[in-house]
Amino acid sequence: MRNYEIMFIVKATMESDLVKQAADKMQAIIKDNNSKVIEFKELGEKKLAYPIKKEINGYYFVMKVAATIEAINEFNRKSAIDETILRTLVIKLDEE
Repeated sequence: MRNYEIMFIVKATMESDLVKQAADKMQAIIKDNNSKVIEFKELGEKKLAYPIKKEINGYYFVMKVAATIEAINEFNRKSAIDETILRTLVIKLDEE
């Protein structure tokens, strides 16, 4: 398994409990694919640099994970089809 940092933005126009559910669902994708979430941070609501899917604000989340490539591929696949997720970014961290 390799270490990754994943940032994702959830629509801010949803109710707060739905935002939490979306974040939990993204964590579950990693956990369900034989990988683990090392650290999870909610950065809160911020204004986007430019509108994404007609949204001007979003809830930012960052998580550090130890994951297999299959888990990362599944995360990318599911986040791309999830309408509550505006944007994702997966960065492979250097081996320490």
